[in-house]
Amino acid sequence: MSEQTCIVVGASHAGTTLALQLRREGWEGKILLISEEDELPYHRPPLSKELLAGKKTLDEIRLRPAKLFADNDVELMLSTRVEKLDRDAKTVLLSDGSSRQYDKLAICTGATVRTLPGSEKFDNVFTIRNAADIEKFRPLATPDRKVVIVGGGYIGLEAAAVLCSMGLEVTVIEAAKRVLERVTSEVMSAYMTQLHTSRGVTIVANTMVSELRGHGSVESVVCADGSEYEADFVIAGIGVIPNVGLCEEAGLATDRGVLVDENAQTTDANIYAAGDCARHPSALYRRPLLLESVQNATDQSRVAAANICGKVIAYDAVPWFWSDQYEIKLQMVGLSDGFDELAIRGTPEVGSENGFALFYLKDGVVIAADCVGRPKEFMLAKKLVKDRAAVTALRLADESIEVAALIAV
Repeated sequence: MSEQTCIVVGASHAGTTLALQLRREGWEGKILLISEEDELPYHRPPLSKELLAGKKTLDEIRLRPAKLFADNDVELMLSTRVEKLDRDAKTVLLSDGSSRQYDKLAICTGATVRTLPGSEKFDNVFTIRNAADIEKFRPLATPDRKVVIVGGGYIGLEAAAVLCSMGLEVTVIEAAKRVLERVTSEVMSAYMTQLHTSRGVTIVANTMVSELRGHGSVESVVCADGSEYEADFVIAGIGVIPNVGLCEEAGLATDRGVLVDENAQTTDANIYAAGDCARHPSALYRRPLLLESVQNATDQSRVAAANICGKVIAYDAVPWFWSDQYEIKLQMVGLSDGFDELAIRGTPEVGSENGFALFYLKDGVVIAADCVGRPKEFMLAKKLVKDRAAVTALRLADESIEVAALIAV
């Protein structure tokens, strides 16, 4: 029997983890890891934080050293794009005109950032998705310059925190009624707004950008209500779109992501997917989920690797996330959308020394939590969400009850 080949398309968190995990799971054949970027794989979260701030270099945020790929006999092909997937021939056509044959294929293509309409006409409108993006605008990030950030999600707010700390004049424009509206409660949104405005950031919510004004370079951002904000440069943080074009053209089932089952397998038995491009069923939340997080990318790719190697393991991890802004670390567990009750443990005010935790309940069951400076509550929340624990909001909010005792309900 000839040696089998597994090709992994995409070399960010999911693809890199999956390729290396294949060896740990016992894959003895060839492993080819294909990346469009010309850099060794690197961590994404530091892009809008340490890398932007200049506190770390790109080499300091590598996912794995080059030697590890060589030691695991993983062929890493950089600066290469997969142009087409032929499922019948079980081949991928590459941007250099060559093709490679596979026995198993893993799609870890991630997502592409959304761009502002008309932004292609200007040389000072940027996004944050890869290291090259940061290198493009970091020279402009000098004290007293004005930056307008369109989008009050985590990427936008993280960039705002770093740039404000570097001495820039920062304005955040958010189309929704409040920052982080899609992912959290009014309480947390109010806290994050207070955190930023207390540092001098201007946050403008419930406002749509209608025009980028300037000649060659944006000079101001105009909103639908007529307001106008001067800008030396603009950053768009308005979300991402799953990269599923390759899968759609090949006839794989997609729906705002490539559809996979609980084993990370697509509608083709020889093709798997993981990370930001994959929509998977969640037994915990009883609906399909598309999660944009490092935790999901790495955990799901490990499950995919195991299943590629012949094991049968279901993926149903509890989602968790984090965001660093100024000196604050926000840790989140679960998905809060649809909650009908909120328990507030601590004081959600900027300057509160003891931090706070927000627990989200639905029908009496804990479905999510947001924690600032509360690592014990964060760890507790992971268990409560996983167990679909029924704990009263009054009990969760009662700080006279020790965190450990909240489990014994």
